[in-house]
Amino acid sequence: MSTVAQGGLQSQYSPILPRHFNSQQPPTVRLYPLSNYTFGTKENQPEEDPSVLARLKRLEEHYEQHGMRRTCEGILVCHEHNHPHILMLQIANAFFKLPGDYLQAGDDEIEGFKARLNERLAPVGSQFSGEGVNDEWQIGETLAQWWRPNFETFMYPFIPAHVTRPKECKKLYFIQLPRSKVLSVPKNMKLLAVPLFELYDNTARYGPQLSAIPHLLSRYNFEFVDENGHVVATTPGGGPIDGVKLQTKVLAGGEHQGQNGIKDEDMDG
Repeated sequence: MSTVAQGGLQSQYSPILPRHFNSQQPPTVRLYPLSNYTFGTKENQPEEDPSVLARLKRLEEHYEQHGMRRTCEGILVCHEHNHPHILMLQIANAFFKLPGDYLQAGDDEIEGFKARLNERLAPVGSQFSGEGVNDEWQIGETLAQWWRPNFETFMYPFIPAHVTRPKECKKLYFIQLPRSKVLSVPKNMKLLAVPLFELYDNTARYGPQLSAIPHLLSRYNFEFVDENGHVVATTPGGGPIDGVKLQTKVLAGGEHQGQNGIKDEDMDG
C-alpha cells in the first residue's frame, strides 16, 4: 500500500531503521537550492592558447622558469530537487571545466585560487547588488590531486613510479556554496549545473577527472534545504521527487561560442 505525498509515492509503512551507520564520516554538508543563486554574464575571456600544442608549450616554458605548475579548481555543489548538482563551465560547446585555473608563480595557494575564481565567476561593476555579491569564497578540503608527469595531455590521480619531477599538479577543492551568491560567467562560456548521475561513469563525455566527482563526494552525507531555509531531505532517506526529470541546466553565458575551443578529449586539464 502507498499514498501520494509531497509530489511522489510514499509507503504508509514506516521504514525499518538500521543501527547507527555514520561513524568516521566527515560532517554532514548542507546544500542550498539552485534557485537561491543569481547568474549573469560579463565580458568575454578568450582562451590563452589557440591549440593544445600551444598550451603544452606554455606549460614547458613555465616549468623551465618556475618548476611544477600549480593548478586549483573548485567543486561547487548545490541541489535541484534534492539531488546534488555541480557548477562547471563549458567552453566552445565542447570542453567542460571546473572553475579555477593555474596559479601565478608567486601566488599563495588559497588566496591565488580565490583570485582565479573571481576572474571566472565574480560579478563586475554595478550589475548586481545586495546579498551574495561580494561574499568571499569558502575553500574547503582537498578532494583530489591529479598529476601531469610530462609535457603531454594525460594526467593521473597518482604519480607514476618512474616520475620524480611532475610538470603539473592540479588540486580539486570542495567549495560549499553559501545560502545565496551572485555569479557571473564570461559571455563566451556557459555556466552549467550538472547532476551527479550525469557525471558518474561518463568519461566519454566529461573525461576522467570530472566523471570521478561522484566518487569524491560519496564520503559526505547531505542535507537538502529549500528556499525558505528548511531541511526537506537528508542522505540517506530522501531523493529526487518522483516524476521530476533532472538534467543539466545552462545557467548563464554561451552567447559567443566557438573561438579557440580545445575539446576535452584533446587536453585533460
